[in-house]
Amino acid sequence: MTSRLTSSMFSSGDMLNVFSDQAIVQRMLDVEAALARAEAQHGVIPATAVRAICGCCDAALIDLSALMKAAGPAGNLAIPLVKQLTALVAAHDAEAAKYVHWGATSQDIIDTGLVLQLREAFRLFDADLDRLAGVLAHLAEQHRHTPMVGRTWMQHALPITFGLKAAGWLDAIVRHMDRLDGLRVRSLVLQFGGAAGTLASLGGKGLQVAATLAEELGLTLPDMPWHTQRDRVVEAATVIGMLTGTLGKMARDISLQMQTDVAEVSEPLAEGRGGSSTMPHKRNPVGCAAALTAAMRVPALVSTMLSAMVQEHERALGGWQAEWDTLPKIMQLASGALEQIRSVVSGLAVDAARMRINLDATQGQIMAEAVALALGGRIGRMQAHQAVERACYLAAGSGRHLGDVLKADPAIRAELQEVDIDKLLDPAGYTGEAEAFIERVLHTYRERDANKH
Repeated sequence: MTSRLTSSMFSSGDMLNVFSDQAIVQRMLDVEAALARAEAQHGVIPATAVRAICGCCDAALIDLSALMKAAGPAGNLAIPLVKQLTALVAAHDAEAAKYVHWGATSQDIIDTGLVLQLREAFRLFDADLDRLAGVLAHLAEQHRHTPMVGRTWMQHALPITFGLKAAGWLDAIVRHMDRLDGLRVRSLVLQFGGAAGTLASLGGKGLQVAATLAEELGLTLPDMPWHTQRDRVVEAATVIGMLTGTLGKMARDISLQMQTDVAEVSEPLAEGRGGSSTMPHKRNPVGCAAALTAAMRVPALVSTMLSAMVQEHERALGGWQAEWDTLPKIMQLASGALEQIRSVVSGLAVDAARMRINLDATQGQIMAEAVALALGGRIGRMQAHQAVERACYLAAGSGRHLGDVLKADPAIRAELQEVDIDKLLDPAGYTGEAEAFIERVLHTYRERDANKH
């Protein structure tokens, strides 16, 4: 069950509006109005009927409570909506009322109304992704030389830079922006096929009406109706599902770095944000928590969409209906995660000094690979690995710095001077191609941004 008390925690307000009850009905009515205009243009219905029909296609005129009660017995929203619309039109023009919903089927109206909602949703995602990408690009640029611990299996691995981590986030977001561009082309298409997908009811004018209807609504005309071919809406679910996963990955990284014992970054500080009902000192990663909640919920919803693709013949029994609440919920949860992460990253506090302290937490052992490779060039990789591994064990067991142990080992000192060891143990000197990778990601982002604008 969705509660209005918590809905604002897990969706953006704008996305809640896109999929509100009022908006669902209005988009369906938009289709009905466009259908009347298109059919009148091709002589399928009298031109005199258009004004009365379009004038009543206003969700404010619809009794939503009665619509909700009638939808269950009817099997969908379109049937009772068309009844209400017909009655409204008849009150103004009884003759025009005869031509409401002419030649269409319920699924045409519901699906095309959904596509109109998806178009609005994609615009919201576009705007928020643009803003998020801009902030991530700034972080990557600003911290391209800020060394920090790279972690594998939740343990210290090798030095990286915080700029590289931010560039990794940006790299994924840019791919999602590209996917959204492709998704828009494939999914923002008209659904119009009539009772069995043949438009037989339009007396040979089906293709002309369909083309005009698509133009009226600003949608692409597909080669044929897609009543039980659901790949278009399922692609929308999966693409937005992947985006939510990336946002969850960012939230996981940030929340782990925000742990008291790590303390490398923190969410923006504001009164009433991230507090505890009993512990005044707490500063919880609430933005990350909301994004992670979405990342945990969305995969199951995407699975529902995938499962619902197996539909019967020319009209589905259960599969199509399973999409109705599922796809909007995916969009809402993703929008909430995106809004939260954008807010977190925009005000992210980065503690470069603490990152450096954490690099030294293992007393030089994070640089063991660099020493082993340098030594291996002189005595062989395996022998060098074993020598440095022994030094690490000794350092860990005695609480000494790895550098001190290395310098006290005659075999190692025979190959490496103290100045060499000191240089090898500097994390800032062992970040590999991090800067080059950052620059490549920034170049791709800037090029895309320039082409878009």
